[in-house]
Amino acid sequence: MAETPDRQANQRDLEEGIQRDFSQSMSYGDYLRLDVLLAAQQPRSEPQQHDELLFIIQHQTSELWLKLMIHELRSARALLRTDDLAPALKRLARVKHIQHTLTDQWSVLATLTPSEYAEIRPFLATSSGFQSAQYREVEFLLGNKNADMVKVHAHDGDARTVLEELLHEPSLYDELLAHLSRQGYAVPQRLLERDWSRPHTSDPELVDLFAQVYASPAEHWGVYETCEELVDVEDAFQQWRFRHLQVVQRVIGHKTGTGGSSGVDFLRRALDLTFFPELYEVRTRIGE
Repeated sequence: MAETPDRQANQRDLEEGIQRDFSQSMSYGDYLRLDVLLAAQQPRSEPQQHDELLFIIQHQTSELWLKLMIHELRSARALLRTDDLAPALKRLARVKHIQHTLTDQWSVLATLTPSEYAEIRPFLATSSGFQSAQYREVEFLLGNKNADMVKVHAHDGDARTVLEELLHEPSLYDELLAHLSRQGYAVPQRLLERDWSRPHTSDPELVDLFAQVYASPAEHWGVYETCEELVDVEDAFQQWRFRHLQVVQRVIGHKTGTGGSSGVDFLRRALDLTFFPELYEVRTRIGE
């Protein structure tokens, strides 16, 4: 007859050096302020609906990742301003990983069926992801400037101030063009002295400049690599937009959004927006 296995064998004993007493020391929960973080999920449904916690956590974690993305984009922009290209590219590499995480998160929310969402939607009232100030910060940093978007945050003085400042500051792409100009590239002067509150529009001379870079990558490797990093960022951003659209269509169909937008049709129009138009237009020229 087989022996009964020792129940204690499947147990890892604590090593002597492991900290046990946190009465006078900082713990993991203290450092991360988990008491505050984990108390921030406050469902509003009555009676409480099981799936509302998913909806809240999905959007709260997205806001945390957006906060980190803003931190990295601001740093990348500042590094370009001082011509520190290598660390700026390191920041953008991290941004891309954040973007992929945000896109993957939609798969969790996609488990919410239309019937389940219908149980919690009335409790959202007029709140909507469209109203995310941090998402707007990311768009402004990347160059999608729109003064009307600032008006959505008129009720929030801090958010409005941040967006107003970003609206009138050079975007990441603007700082790249200024960097290229300082490195001796023939960036049109009108692009260096323009109204920063307006979105950048395609410039044929800039397409010519990038065509020269892509024609001889080895001679312009730093610029070439930076261009491809920006295309990666925009491509990841578009994947996030498209996945968002898919999940919204799957969950609510063509209903009007809680914030008053047309919903899916409004999201679909965002797919036509581009941050770095010349970096896509130049592809038609490559190899001609």
